[in-house]
Amino acid sequence: MSMLRRITGWFLTGISLALYLFIVWCFVWQSDHFAAITVLPIWLWGVIGISLCAVAFYLLRVRLPVIVAGVWCVTVLAGADEAHALMHIGKPALQRGPAAVYQGGPVIRVVSLNCNMLLTGDPTPDIAVWQPDIVLLQDAPAPLVAEVARVLYGNHGDFRARQTNGIVTRGKIQRVVDGPTGSDANKPFWCNQQVTIVLPDGRSVEVVNVHLLSAATDLRFWRRLTWREHRINRARRHDELSLVRSVLGQTTNLSNTPTLFGGDFNAPATDIVLRGLDRDFVDAFCAIGTGWGDTYQRHFPILRIDHIYATRHFTPVRFTTVTTRFSDHRMVVADFVMKQP
Repeated sequence: MSMLRRITGWFLTGISLALYLFIVWCFVWQSDHFAAITVLPIWLWGVIGISLCAVAFYLLRVRLPVIVAGVWCVTVLAGADEAHALMHIGKPALQRGPAAVYQGGPVIRVVSLNCNMLLTGDPTPDIAVWQPDIVLLQDAPAPLVAEVARVLYGNHGDFRARQTNGIVTRGKIQRVVDGPTGSDANKPFWCNQQVTIVLPDGRSVEVVNVHLLSAATDLRFWRRLTWREHRINRARRHDELSLVRSVLGQTTNLSNTPTLFGGDFNAPATDIVLRGLDRDFVDAFCAIGTGWGDTYQRHFPILRIDHIYATRHFTPVRFTTVTTRFSDHRMVVADFVMKQP
């Protein structure tokens, strides 16, 4: 074996190991200063690290690169958000049409979709085939929100549009929370929505529909400005979600009120922006999701940034993501059973 081949092999092994330690640190501690790293899924970094090990093994034919690659594989399986679906293999698939009953009880079907301001067409027909009970729309002009309500429910449903967000429901909207209260009254609420819905069977549900600030996408890591942009972007998104949760806390007793919390968070479930939600909410995908859960970009989805959460008054029973031709996001569809009080 030539000296150059040996040096190159050990160098690549060392780079892979160093990258592993750095990536794990970034994802565990989630420092805003390294937000540019965690904007990509951990499995993508894993592909890079494993590839380096594969080349190193080809050059060296020794065991260490294989061991490092194995550590990468275990870490990716443990840390990748998408891996949750592996635990639900064999679970019943979510079918189009009205939501099937679950264990003899009624099911509430919720759909969430970023409509891309209709730049790729009208997604109403694709939403309608799922016959949802509640629809959360982001990047949706007000006329589209009204049209979705008309197509789905005729004169029997209800809807509210707020800037570029919309909530459509089979039930009736009883209350609308217009914005922050108390010390947050001087802060913008943007297009995020909170409403109280009375379902056709008389049950009341609190619904929050969010569209947080779009994530920074510049991956030119050699530029200092890129790291600063990602750091500021994540901090602003964290502040926005904190405000939405503050308003929800001021207006709703989450321990007693069934609440659905969904939309386009522009952050993957592993992002620190979403940490803390698990104190009050269950992530439907983590609980029951099947298939590839990522929602962006629809042609090659590598990030799950569209989520539906629910308080523990609900049991998620089915979850899937669906590609639509009329958005750059995939649509999220989730079925819930409301627990008896």
